[in-house]
Amino acid sequence: MRLPAPAGPRPPSRRHRIALAVTALATTLAASAVAPASPASAAAYPDPGRVTGDITVHDPSVVIRPGGGYLVAHTGNDISLKTSSDRIAFRNAGSAFPGGAPWTTAYTGGSRNLWAPDVSYRNGRYLMYYSASTFGSNHSAIFLASSASGASGSWTNEGLIVESRTSDDFNAIDPNLFVDADGRWWLSFGSFWSGIKLIELDPATGRRAGTSIRSIAGRGGGAIEAPFIVRRGGYYYLYVSFDLCCRGASSTYRVMVGRATSVTGPYADRNGTPMTAGGGTEVLAGHGSVHGPGHQAVLADADGDVLFYHYYADNGTALLGINRLAYDSAGWPFVF
Repeated sequence: MRLPAPAGPRPPSRRHRIALAVTALATTLAASAVAPASPASAAAYPDPGRVTGDITVHDPSVVIRPGGGYLVAHTGNDISLKTSSDRIAFRNAGSAFPGGAPWTTAYTGGSRNLWAPDVSYRNGRYLMYYSASTFGSNHSAIFLASSASGASGSWTNEGLIVESRTSDDFNAIDPNLFVDADGRWWLSFGSFWSGIKLIELDPATGRRAGTSIRSIAGRGGGAIEAPFIVRRGGYYYLYVSFDLCCRGASSTYRVMVGRATSVTGPYADRNGTPMTAGGGTEVLAGHGSVHGPGHQAVLADADGDVLFYHYYADNGTALLGINRLAYDSAGWPFVF
């Protein structure tokens, strides 16, 4: 790039031109470090950040531990747990229910594989909402467990929160707890059928408050699941996963987002399309050897917002993906 000459009778010297160019380059680099550019297309999405150790996961959820470090819970037999001290190196930490969870077997057909936990730390205890179901069925349930330490075997069953039957038009899986600025507790959940639902919880018990159920996103029966709500600035952002998971390297999962000025909606995408009418702005999709990234969770960490998700490697293994999030000038999130 050639810099324009300043006004005046004499052009700048060669030394002056070099100094101006160096200054301009330094300014550009500094700006990009503060506000990275949003990817223009899926081909420009960054690869996941560096992680090491035990990183085979599906449907990850994460919480910062009160004493430091991270606890990850994810789909697996009896709910799988992992820990990390630095958000880079992860190690297996057993399962939440090493003795099994017999209260779930009516929904799992006897399988010990429990899905999509949502882990958080509230009022001095870890809380975990998680799903019990079988693939392709909406005979499903969401349960709650609590723990003082988050360690394997320390989790107490707090009972059933919400269930769906084959006669229902929704699917009670993929829970996410959100606590708003007024201290009200909300649980979003859902998969396929009529889409993503929202119910209110009693903060004293973590259980359902009332019978109201709201629809906040849907694709007319199409593939949408894994809701996650966060508030940033004046907006509530609803992240979801579109399309298909669980097909190894053939998975087409992708991370989408919409936003609203109320936790109950209406949520819309960047173009103004309501999320209840299939709207969603893409945040991350498959690229290169990253296949089907999705079932996302957003963590507010010391260095800003961080997106946790799973993706599939070329050999079909589900792996932990982590990228940082930034927001463009219009307030829409993007990964970098």
